[in-house]
Amino acid sequence: MNEDLRPHEDDEPIVVRPRRKGIYVLPNAITLSALFSGFYGIVMAMNGRFEVSVVAILCAAVLDSLDGRVARMTNSQSAFGEQMDSLCDMVSFGAAPALIIYIWGLKDLGKAGWIPAFVYISGAALRLARFNVNIGVVDKRFFQGLPSPAAAALVMGLIWVMDDAGLKGATKIDWLAWSAFGVTLFAGLSMVTNAPFYSFKVVGGRRTVPFVVIVAIALGIALISLDPPRVLFAIFCAYGLSGYVIYAWRKTKGRPTSVIAMSTDDPDEQGLHR
Repeated sequence: MNEDLRPHEDDEPIVVRPRRKGIYVLPNAITLSALFSGFYGIVMAMNGRFEVSVVAILCAAVLDSLDGRVARMTNSQSAFGEQMDSLCDMVSFGAAPALIIYIWGLKDLGKAGWIPAFVYISGAALRLARFNVNIGVVDKRFFQGLPSPAAAALVMGLIWVMDDAGLKGATKIDWLAWSAFGVTLFAGLSMVTNAPFYSFKVVGGRRTVPFVVIVAIALGIALISLDPPRVLFAIFCAYGLSGYVIYAWRKTKGRPTSVIAMSTDDPDEQGLHR
């Protein structure tokens, strides 16, 4: 054997360095934009600009619905993006709405005003944690409990309607302050219930729909344009109650009320694990 081809003792082994993982820009940029909207809403509430706070939280909800879809469309899903999305949701739909509604209508109730605000932010944290744990065993057609963006929209909708009516704050109006108390408490508790709320994930995308659905969407847009605060708040309230209606209907029909699958072979759990 040629001596020149033999390995020498002083030769250093070749170390293959692992490829550094990068971060996808587009979906995480959308997630950060949603986070900024939540932060901006808090700042505006501190300055008494509650109408701007409402728009900021609603913008965060729209952005939150886009980041996941963009990640799937561009094949840029990542574990980092999932964790980032959950943390940003906690700020935009947990902390921000709780602080905004507290400043707007709960702070003059004294310590009683802490109760719904804390229940709301706790409910958001528990709901997001449960969502992350159960993501693989929940029927994709439904959410387990009221989703946090919808809960935030419900609370912000109350502020938007009252602000549009000329009531810039509820701290000096007893009935309005207690209304804020009730709506915030309802939204917070609804996030941790087991009631099934329709997710709309099976609508759109590559699936076709009847022509009448497009006509209904056009009519809905026209209706919203007539009075956006009141119409949207009515929609938010209807969705916030829809989960309990579905739960009661399933209960009366003797059908399973849980959206958690216990077995992939059970016919009653058709649609789960998809």
